[in-house]
Amino acid sequence: MRKLKLQMHLSLDNYVNMEAGGLNFKWDQEVIKFCVGNLESVDTILLGKNTAKDLIPFWDDVATNPGHPDFSLGKRISELPKAVLSNTLAPNNFKNTTIIKGEINQAVNKLKQSEGKDILVYGGASFASSLIQNNLVDEFYFLLNPFCLGKGMTIFKKNESILTFSFLKSMPFPCGTVMVSYKLNQ
Repeated sequence: MRKLKLQMHLSLDNYVNMEAGGLNFKWDQEVIKFCVGNLESVDTILLGKNTAKDLIPFWDDVATNPGHPDFSLGKRISELPKAVLSNTLAPNNFKNTTIIKGEINQAVNKLKQSEGKDILVYGGASFASSLIQNNLVDEFYFLLNPFCLGKGMTIFKKNESILTFSFLKSMPFPCGTVMVSYKLNQ
């Protein structure tokens, strides 16, 4: 069965929203290198409709600009097939993208049981929270940023039970961001 991997930027106080269009999160070329490498075992990116509307066009644009500092990541994201889980999104004009309709457990489990490599999810907060609440995430890749937002959205807000994790690995980056990876204990 394919693994569902969630990769999210988090502030130290566990918020995932960005106050200034993403400028709060700390990126450097080492973070980009990690993100590109984390896509090596992946052949599908799974998104919620709200994230898809911004993420797909943004990275497709970056992928057409070899001078962009995030070009290698944009190119990889752009070339990977995307699946967008939504019951309300109209047919799209996004390249390399399929709209998946249905109840979240059935739709995601069907995708996980299909042939292929692993699946990576890039937020957003509500979609990630739903995946966690429904016990669908196999591995977590948190990019912890060296600041506190003090407010915003969290991906763990709807959990009614204690979640425990097993450590997989960690990796600090020169910009101060630290990647911490866990698997959920079942």
